Amino acid sequence: MGDSRDLCPHLDSIGEVTKEDLLLKSKGTCQSCGVTGPNLWACLQVACPYVGCGESFADHSTIHAQAKKHNLTVNLTTFRLWCYACEKEVFLEQRLAAPLLGSSSKFSEQDSPPPSHPLKAVPIAVADEGESESEDDDLKPRGLTGMKNLGNSCYMNAALQALSNCPPLTQFFLECGGLVRTDKKPALCKSYQKLVSEVWHKKRPSYVVPTSLSHGIKLVNPMFRGYAQQDTQEFLRCLMDQLHEELKEPVVATVALTEARDSDSSDTDEKREGDRSPSEDEFLSCDSSSDRGEGDGQGRGGGSSQAETELLIPDEAGRAISEKERMKDRKFSWGQQRTNSEQVDEDADVDTAMAALDDQPAEAQPPSPRSSSPCRTPAQVLSAGSRRRKEQRYRSVISDIFDGSILSLVQCLTCDRVSTTVETFQDLSLPIPGKEDLAKLHSAIYQNVPAKPGACGDSYAAQGWLAFIVEYIRRFVVSCTPSWFWGPVVTLEDCLAAFFAADELKGDNMYSCERCKKLRNGVKYCKVLRLPEILCIHLKRFRHEVMYSFKINSHVSFPLEGLDLRPFLAKECTSQITTYDLLSVICHHGTAGSGHYIAYCQNVINGQWYEFDDQYVTEVHETVVQNAEGYVLFYRKSSEEAMRERQQVVSLAAMREPSLLRFYVSREWLNKFNTFAEPGPITNQTFLCSHGGIPPHKYHYIDDLVVILPQNVWEHLYNRFGGGPAVNHLYVCSICQVEIEALAKRRRIEIDTFIKLNKAFQAEESPGVIYCISMQWFREWEAFVKGKDNEPPGPIDNSRIAQVKGSGHVQLKQGADYGQISEETWTYLNSLYGGGPEIAIRQSVAQPLGPENLHGEQKIEAETRAV
Repeated sequence: MGDSRDLCPHLDSIGEVTKEDLLLKSKGTCQSCGVTGPNLWACLQVACPYVGCGESFADHSTIHAQAKKHNLTVNLTTFRLWCYACEKEVFLEQRLAAPLLGSSSKFSEQDSPPPSHPLKAVPIAVADEGESESEDDDLKPRGLTGMKNLGNSCYMNAALQALSNCPPLTQFFLECGGLVRTDKKPALCKSYQKLVSEVWHKKRPSYVVPTSLSHGIKLVNPMFRGYAQQDTQEFLRCLMDQLHEELKEPVVATVALTEARDSDSSDTDEKREGDRSPSEDEFLSCDSSSDRGEGDGQGRGGGSSQAETELLIPDEAGRAISEKERMKDRKFSWGQQRTNSEQVDEDADVDTAMAALDDQPAEAQPPSPRSSSPCRTPAQVLSAGSRRRKEQRYRSVISDIFDGSILSLVQCLTCDRVSTTVETFQDLSLPIPGKEDLAKLHSAIYQNVPAKPGACGDSYAAQGWLAFIVEYIRRFVVSCTPSWFWGPVVTLEDCLAAFFAADELKGDNMYSCERCKKLRNGVKYCKVLRLPEILCIHLKRFRHEVMYSFKINSHVSFPLEGLDLRPFLAKECTSQITTYDLLSVICHHGTAGSGHYIAYCQNVINGQWYEFDDQYVTEVHETVVQNAEGYVLFYRKSSEEAMRERQQVVSLAAMREPSLLRFYVSREWLNKFNTFAEPGPITNQTFLCSHGGIPPHKYHYIDDLVVILPQNVWEHLYNRFGGGPAVNHLYVCSICQVEIEALAKRRRIEIDTFIKLNKAFQAEESPGVIYCISMQWFREWEAFVKGKDNEPPGPIDNSRIAQVKGSGHVQLKQGADYGQISEETWTYLNSLYGGGPEIAIRQSVAQPLGPENLHGEQKIEAETRAV
């Protein structure tokens, strides 16, 4: 099952291809625009001789493939193949390997075939199928690929290199490619996946051209269009927010899921109680009648060895390694809530995704119960109409890796009442304290006196063109001069202390106390409630005033290993690992008005540090990194225990003891186990519905979602991490299938009825009464009936377009965004969803429907035509 997901079904369309033919074509030109190489692409369709340019130019190869429906193309410089239909890189050797992989279904679960190659030690390693890899190949560094500057795009290149060297994220896009699915434009996640595959490929080019991702980010945020210089931190926020939006999935209620699976298992437990081992009594929980027979289950069991081989990521299976290698593997091992964030000011204390956990977006809420009482006052109707759908929680690989949470506390200094708020953060924006702030932070007296960290950073100086040259001289002098000569050294711990220092709320910033019912002096402080797997730290070096901008050039020393966050943790924090090691740092050279970005990243394979300067990649000593003027830093949780845990699982998998059962585990969680220091409980609910089965829409790609584990491995992981539920049999959920069919029928009836009533309304020459409906609610309803949103829109909410006069009469608000419908249409929609208030325009007093009054009707008619 594991390798079958990588097979490209379009390889059979390739004609006879020889290396000599490709070399000959590589010396030619694009048949559409005449441009020469490098990086021309040749179509591999049978009898098609087309050669076109790539993304570096007009991308005629892609235009040809889409127009002719020719799926496969080969790069004439690197000889790497790309399938447009599968949207991934493929390999010619797969045609030879396919019969072998297909034969795995002949093996039963008890008689699995031996693995085709030993379990590899290097998580980030895109292996070519059909090629044997030696131990030296595993330790050969990859990911050392530059990125071409597309015109002041160093901010993008540095950010992408820093993200590319975050092992959990890169491992997800390399090993869990089947999970990269989205129907949202511009599908930035697929562009990023393609870029990561190119950068980390074994036969990588010296540099790549990130044209596709650059084009996608410009569609998402027009700020990045053109060739102006941009801020790398703003680019990171935009990119990661978009990746989250495209990859996010609703969180399945764990309690309901456990009950459903327990219910499913109760009947089968009675039937098979005499034939099971004690382990089966504990784990058998998902065996009910299904669409798959026993033969299918055996086929999946037979293919399990491939899946286990790929994703357990052992370090030493089947081979003895030296103590030196063991220490190297240990040192460089691979180790939820989120809201859609908006761009915020650079000097905000906590940036990106700082929404309270209780304050989720209203876009994904189930319908709330409605009341049809006719005795409500207009004000009550307005209040009832504004009710929103039940809130829905979402998660993605981005939120799993980068999201942490902060507990903010505000204390009233009059009544001592303390209010708390839990906020989610994706990165921490830290102030750089000046000399006075450092003195306060380091003094023992200051420990009990609140101070405002926002006052930090008074070391601003006017910027000029000469500062660009002076900056390099200053850095050289600083690196050669003892620190005591320059005064106190600012450390990253100082910046963290300034950020988490107590903040006085007084004067114009007084606190509105709910107990005192008035403004009071207060103090605000915060602590970390949950630590992220990867901590992103942004140093606030730039400050923008009305007339000019400044950059803080103060050197901030940061540790390469052992950043300890224990002093800043809340008592309620459940994170066991509190120390971090540096992964990468983005640096800015220049002034606030102009400059250049580079990135220093540690290669996860050999542990060496490299400088990424656009298309140039250079190995550097770690002292160069320590003396760098950091701007954005990525830290990763460090844990030797996680490494030992993986080695233990590898040993269990290598035993390959025959067992009665095989268990399915989430491929995404297994990737967390391989790369996270704290992977958390097993999350098999990611591929299950709330009833315990497979959602019908996920069944056709279930192989991308699960991996089969031997019973002894499953028991070890389950006892160690908990979670679940245990799954040893997959079936399509019949309840979900019935609900899907009922939902489709409901949508069809609602839209047909609406169109029928609206056509009758349009046919009337002068209707006596015209009803108004909020276009915002109507768009939500339209998204539901057209299948773009799975949740109904909730009660009709006309509160945005209504206003109540003194007499209690509800009228249409001037300039409101509304549509005009008939009385019958209003009655029909109100009977389904309730809500209000009812807003009717009597034709006897209404203005004639001239051009200025037709905007609402035209909009709703346009929506109706779209429906």
